[in-house]
Amino acid sequence: MNLTKEMLSPGSVTRQLGDQMTLAKAYVVIAKENNNLELAWELSAQIRACQLLLSKSAARGYPVNNEEAEPIIRQFSVLIYQAKELHYDIATMIMKLKAQIQGLEEKVNTANIQSTTFGQLAAEAVPKGLYCLGNRLTMEWAMDPDFRGFISRHRHAEKLVDNNLFHFCIFSDNILATSVVVNSTVLNANHPDQLVFHIVTDQVNYGAMQAWFGKNDFRGATVEVQNIESFTWLNASYVPVLKQLQDAETQNYYFKGGQDSRSVAKFRNPKYLSMLNHLRFYIPEVYPALKKVVFLDDDLVIQRDLTDLFRVDLHENVNGAVETCLESFHRYHKYLNFSHPKIKDNFDPDACGWAFGMNVFDLTAWRRENVTSRYHYWQSQNVDRTLWKLGTLPPGLLTFYGLTEPLDRKWHILGLGYDPDIDAKLIEEGAVLHYNGNMKPWLKLAMSRYKPLWEKYVNFSHQLLQECNVH
Repeated sequence: MNLTKEMLSPGSVTRQLGDQMTLAKAYVVIAKENNNLELAWELSAQIRACQLLLSKSAARGYPVNNEEAEPIIRQFSVLIYQAKELHYDIATMIMKLKAQIQGLEEKVNTANIQSTTFGQLAAEAVPKGLYCLGNRLTMEWAMDPDFRGFISRHRHAEKLVDNNLFHFCIFSDNILATSVVVNSTVLNANHPDQLVFHIVTDQVNYGAMQAWFGKNDFRGATVEVQNIESFTWLNASYVPVLKQLQDAETQNYYFKGGQDSRSVAKFRNPKYLSMLNHLRFYIPEVYPALKKVVFLDDDLVIQRDLTDLFRVDLHENVNGAVETCLESFHRYHKYLNFSHPKIKDNFDPDACGWAFGMNVFDLTAWRRENVTSRYHYWQSQNVDRTLWKLGTLPPGLLTFYGLTEPLDRKWHILGLGYDPDIDAKLIEEGAVLHYNGNMKPWLKLAMSRYKPLWEKYVNFSHQLLQECNVH
């Protein structure tokens, strides 16, 4: 017997039972809403009896007959009549239920906003263990002039500008996260002694970062740590982001927030005006002697030798990146305001987006195309935040438009900070795993499925990590 066919047949007993059961389910909700629990219980009992009969019919392979159905149909009729006699008008109740649903939706929206806000706060907070680590390292750095002198004498200055080596840049204020990026890169490299890491951090973490990378060996790789405060050319007269920070309206937007509770919290996150975050647009000026670099975010794990990236033909483009347009919501129209004429007239809304976080930059091509000036232009045009609202990717999409070479998807696997369902084979084959999203692997928010991939590159037996209870 085809139960679906029976249910669709207008004259079948099975169809009649199904219709009455649907009506009875509606009255169960209505009876409960009116606190008539006895009627709700009787209707529910008949619904279960009806479901049992239909189940037996499907199992034996032939339809329900009139004799079997008659007692259930009769009892359904009696109960539905009782419900009507109690003036349980379905149309009225539907309106009432719709009002309740609307109220619940508003509560859900409020809860979602709170969840986003709290999640953002948790993602921005520094865990106690990492705070302790930074403090301890800073104290060691400040109290040991001999150690500072040792670091200064062993800078390997000649390697820092040697274009025969493989250069990586990381801009971060997170010591442990940066350490994992460096450690995972060298442990998966065929020739780690040929790798040079250029780290830029802020004034607060400079001593700690110097101490950590000075005290620990990374298989012979060269590690340089710089303080962004030493880049005196990064000032408000040159950098649009810094100039915007002097504007009272911008300060109010990013640091005080607005009155609209529906506005996503991260849109007003001051992190997005951090110069460490925007330093990626000034790489040729930070490293004037270099011809090619690989830019790495600090929330990565490296699983393959990355030196092959330096051999990828970028076809005279500036930026090598993995595209993200397998889904429509990663195209340009997702990130940019195409109702604005400056965007609409200059860009394709269906152009493919790409990922920041693991990028190959040809700095010779960058200088030739004057890419930083492009960035300055678009950043200045967005002073009122009408072109885009959030982050460095939108200005990156504008700046590198027509200058980006797509890389094989396996080079950069995204989403480990928010997507619990990434294909296991993709993760296994990926060269770089990116924990973009709020669920960073060093936080309690981290997803248990992905956290071990990051933790394998942390030496939890390190004395300082143990003393600071980093686990």
